[in-house]
Amino acid sequence: MTKDADNEDRPEAREGWEPQEEGQPEGEPQHPGWLTLAQVFNSTDPFFENFLFLLAYDYTSNIYVIKGDYLTIVDPGNDYTGFMDLFKLDCRPEDIKKIVLTHGHRDHSMGAFELLRAYPKLAESGAFELILHPDSPAELKEVVKKFGCRVTEVKGGETLELSGQEWEVIYTPGHTIDGLSFYHAPSKTAFTGDIALPHAMAEADQNAGGRLDHYLFGVKALLKKDIANLLPGHGIPVASLGNRVVEQTYESLMLKIIGVEKEIPWIDGAKALVSKGLLEEAVFCCDRELTRQPDNFTAMQLKAYCLTDMGRCEESLTLLDQVLAHDNSNIYALTAKGHALLGLGRYLESIPYFDLALAVNPEFQEAQIYKGMALYFSGRHDEALDIEIFQKEFARRIKQEFAGKTMASA
Repeated sequence: MTKDADNEDRPEAREGWEPQEEGQPEGEPQHPGWLTLAQVFNSTDPFFENFLFLLAYDYTSNIYVIKGDYLTIVDPGNDYTGFMDLFKLDCRPEDIKKIVLTHGHRDHSMGAFELLRAYPKLAESGAFELILHPDSPAELKEVVKKFGCRVTEVKGGETLELSGQEWEVIYTPGHTIDGLSFYHAPSKTAFTGDIALPHAMAEADQNAGGRLDHYLFGVKALLKKDIANLLPGHGIPVASLGNRVVEQTYESLMLKIIGVEKEIPWIDGAKALVSKGLLEEAVFCCDRELTRQPDNFTAMQLKAYCLTDMGRCEESLTLLDQVLAHDNSNIYALTAKGHALLGLGRYLESIPYFDLALAVNPEFQEAQIYKGMALYFSGRHDEALDIEIFQKEFARRIKQEFAGKTMASA
């Protein structure tokens, strides 16, 4: 499992980063201040001219402003000086109508307090709105309400109108329990907070409800979107390669789940993930291995096993046919093809494949059990129960089912 570095995302490669000045700490570039995303992306697309971006200072997050009929702030950060500089531009405090939070960590959210304290008239009309997840910190909601701010809770799946644009809300927990991302499909642009960062994976903050299994859920939700432009909570926004950043986060997450800190071969990662029951992730690793080595029949076979267990039996059959064309006496592939046919309800078709496997190794218990299942489901009960290992397995499962029903009724 390997990761590619995207050198073009280094800060010094972006317009707006100036050469180091005399007297600055060595290696520290001059902070660029507020930029449009068009400047950051070196783009002439007018869509990005309507976004302002302030790179995070220490102990705070990136701040984004969407311009339109009014201003929307995505993650107000934790540094009031950023807003002092913003209002020196063509932005006025009274134009801010909405603040959207990707999650409730202080470095992302405390700027909301700073705005309300410094400009108390913002909330007087009731037009100022804070948008966040229901599980975001309760004290955050309580304090802004005291200032007269409206609080809107979103769980994911909603569409928000932000400065005249429609953004889909995506629930992306893992770093925290209240993680949200926001996706603009026409431009393929996403605000991802800390769930997907350009060069590092954020930790699952257990104190804020973060969990690795939730992290998988959140990242997979982003993988389903076509994200070209990624606007993270930290680091430089990424143009065109947003999907790759999400994939890198997914890969890093799998390494954490497996419990290794260094890169390992994709096929080894797939096997480790199968042992943890993470079949979808194992398929991802198999695909990566097959991209690198299209004739890796071990990866094909492992992917086929996973697909069958996931109910994607037709896809599994396609792969197994390739494996069997290479080695038609592979008892594991023969049994797997029979299993996939069994999953499709094609019981009689599956039996010859179990027989072929048993012709090579008559003691192969997996083929015996599956053959018994195929016979039983096709109505040939006596033949199925003549298979000793199937009879034992059948009796064991009946006993377990009976015991379960007994406990449920007790």
